[in-house]
Amino acid sequence: MNVETLLDLIHCTPTPWHAAENVKGILCKRGFSPLASCDLDPVGGGDWFTLRNGTGLIAFRIPDVLDPSCASFRISAVHGDSPCWRVKPNGMLKGAVTRLNTERYGGGIDSTWMDVPLGLAGRVMVRTETGLAARLVYLDRPVAVIPNTAPHLRSMNEGLKLDPKCDLIPLFGDSEAELSLVLAEELAISPSQIAGWDLSLVCCDKGFTFGPKGEFVTSPRLDDLECVYTCLDGFLSAKAPENVISVFALFDNEETGSLSFAGAAGTLLRDTLARILPDEQKRQSALARSFFVSADNAHALHPNHPELYDGQNAPVMNGGVVIKYNASQRYMSDGFSGAVFAEICKRAQIPVQVFANRSDLRGGSTLGSLSEAQVPVRGVDIGAAQLAMHSARETAGSRDVEYLSRAMTAFYEANFTLSDDGIQWN
Repeated sequence: MNVETLLDLIHCTPTPWHAAENVKGILCKRGFSPLASCDLDPVGGGDWFTLRNGTGLIAFRIPDVLDPSCASFRISAVHGDSPCWRVKPNGMLKGAVTRLNTERYGGGIDSTWMDVPLGLAGRVMVRTETGLAARLVYLDRPVAVIPNTAPHLRSMNEGLKLDPKCDLIPLFGDSEAELSLVLAEELAISPSQIAGWDLSLVCCDKGFTFGPKGEFVTSPRLDDLECVYTCLDGFLSAKAPENVISVFALFDNEETGSLSFAGAAGTLLRDTLARILPDEQKRQSALARSFFVSADNAHALHPNHPELYDGQNAPVMNGGVVIKYNASQRYMSDGFSGAVFAEICKRAQIPVQVFANRSDLRGGSTLGSLSEAQVPVRGVDIGAAQLAMHSARETAGSRDVEYLSRAMTAFYEANFTLSDDGIQWN
């Protein structure tokens, strides 16, 4: 996958509902068959996927000939959500102008959302003749702005703390503007048919490359859509070794802790693996032979603030795939799993670098360790090095897109046997 393809996909993916829907569309074009999430009957050989709550998705490939006594899983996990502003159920604040009643989703950098063109996207529940139906909506155009206050009226450059209940309320329209009318027109329905929504204000600008050689990329939602689409590309491109069940997991709500119906701390992955190998003893044996890649972008060395990093473990943009370590297990990588993944990349001639926080900084967490609580399997946390994580627009290296995609193909194709103390190449 190249960077331009990634940017096109990110632009079409404003919310986790769109992430799951777009991944579903790609899988269907590649011949994958859907399975109802409420049906837990075992499945046989073939290419399958299942959805949960419209935002969690597990795709998997079961070999037509599988020996459960020596089977293993090869799993990658990503998340489709990003920091944004969610519109509350009673979503309008009326006055001389109409503002949208919003609250922060995830830990974004508030100042980066000021004076940015914001589109509106998400899921709308629509009344039909037979019940309720979910409809996706994406107003891919500026519909709102969070306006700054002029420095003539307020000291804006002196470390001002923004208050989300007043400073960060988006301007939507004049006094007569109605959100339900805008949604109804977009969906070609009556306003009375709108029964509820999960709506987000998102940065609607498309990403672009920059630099003399196009060496950098800036875009909304690089975290974590860069990993979503490169892992999916690797999953679909690879030819798995014998008796390996390839799994791709797309989770929701990572930015708010993952403890949700479709999050990594939920049971979606565990339930799906049980459906693939219903015999618990054989499944546990398979998990002991399995490997898990948690893919979520890493912090690149910031050229303006190198003092914020551990100088020996600070990756750079375009330097290759990043393996992330943390002594407090906020990442699942350890010396064993990091060495396994680094060796896979080395054999595929893909550059690898490492990240560890400066020792007095707590840092973030991601999917791997949370998933391990439900599915006990050894694994590693990886990602691409990026700047401005959780900004309305983030920046990364253009070449790292290809590195990630190639690394994930190599991961799914690697022919090795995992033991308690190492791996054996087959």
